[in-house]
Amino acid sequence: MAAAPSLTGDQDQLHSMTLILGQTINKAFGYQISEPEWERLVSMVQTWLDKLPSNVNPFSRSQSVTPSAVGELPYFWFLQDFHASARQYALIALTILAAFAPLNQLSMLPSVCDDAELITADVSKGDLLEAYAIEICGIAFTTNIPSVLVNSFGPIAYSTKAASSPGLHWPAVVRPSASEIKNSRLDERSLEKAVRHIHQDGLVVIEDVVPHEDIDQLNTKMVEDARVLQNMGDKGPFNYNQGNLQQDAPPVAEFFYPSIFTNPIATQITSAVLGPRPKWTFCSANAAMPPLPGASPQRQPVHSDADFAHPSHPFALVVNVPLVTMTPENGSTELWLGTHQTDITFQEGAHGERASGRIKENHLRDREAIRPPVQPIVKKGSVVLRDLRLWHAGMPNPSDQVRIMLAMIHFAPWYRNTMRLEFGDNLKPVLEKLDQQGQLGLDIPVDWVSGEEALQGYLNRGFGNSYDFNQTP
Repeated sequence: MAAAPSLTGDQDQLHSMTLILGQTINKAFGYQISEPEWERLVSMVQTWLDKLPSNVNPFSRSQSVTPSAVGELPYFWFLQDFHASARQYALIALTILAAFAPLNQLSMLPSVCDDAELITADVSKGDLLEAYAIEICGIAFTTNIPSVLVNSFGPIAYSTKAASSPGLHWPAVVRPSASEIKNSRLDERSLEKAVRHIHQDGLVVIEDVVPHEDIDQLNTKMVEDARVLQNMGDKGPFNYNQGNLQQDAPPVAEFFYPSIFTNPIATQITSAVLGPRPKWTFCSANAAMPPLPGASPQRQPVHSDADFAHPSHPFALVVNVPLVTMTPENGSTELWLGTHQTDITFQEGAHGERASGRIKENHLRDREAIRPPVQPIVKKGSVVLRDLRLWHAGMPNPSDQVRIMLAMIHFAPWYRNTMRLEFGDNLKPVLEKLDQQGQLGLDIPVDWVSGEEALQGYLNRGFGNSYDFNQTP
């Protein structure tokens, strides 16, 4: 359990909770609060409550509050005014943490009073926020302390808004243990979490599974290539706008890192979802480019990569590997989690058009009211697994840093896609060795060419709709 700041006197109780509240506000209202950060903050509040001396708690109260029975405000009597402020700050922190609680984690939040079991496994977010607001009101209006009264209005209004508006549910993150990373294999619980969120959200992030030294070496080369492609202007391989380029990695052994292109943990997950030995038939990347002088940053329309009549169950997973930490400042992808179970009636623009797969505006507005899009921070060293059907959009990159994210597509072994990769022939023994050692786990249809031919042509390949992700009849 995380430790709250050390406490020595009654005033220190208030100071300690002020620091906890400040951390909670900073984390919650940044770009995102991760599940471990959320759990740490909840633990700090709980530790503060557990260590609170009895004289700082209300010496009397009445009208206990539970989520199922809210009525008149509870009455509180404190020995000191700052005791009321300290308790109110704790409730404000809990209100924010309840609003940003990960799915199915509300039961971790502590009870707000000693004589009522507030938190139960099936409590709703609305009930919980209402109960916290009632407690905040009770302290404010029955103690009648001006500073406490003033500080109550914002949290009460926020509770109402948070209870009635859709929450920003960030992508689920799996953080493998040291032994899982060493063995290049998730245990059953981690694998179950990854599979669950692919089915539930259409996406999951696996952190710290790609060595940074491999990423850095590949990134150096691909940034150079991205600048070459950007200088091609409207003749370059851009998708929707010139700020979002499609580029391939050099398809030769010198730049082939198994930790990136055939990551065993990524393959373990795609195999669990799609079936054994998925087919790897697409290998490319997208580069969110800093705007050229005089150009304004542009975003992509929200779209699905499955711009054709497709199965209603998972058939293809995109394995994304960012080569730098992705943030809103350098163009991290906008994600519409949970949209992977829609079909092409939600789209406009036929396959083959440059802007196919766009989601119709009325469906965007409907979905936004249920679960708004997010633009997450994804740490360098992560692998992102995304259902091909998920709605998403490339976002502007106003920074001066090229942001590259690799994209390998694994298709289900039964899915009749006819695409093939093209690699330099010096990669053939590398892949054969991986397969012989049981470290590949993929079927890879490849057209082998000489290394010289591979390097001469990889920046002039097709892009966008020149690839067909459909299957044969």
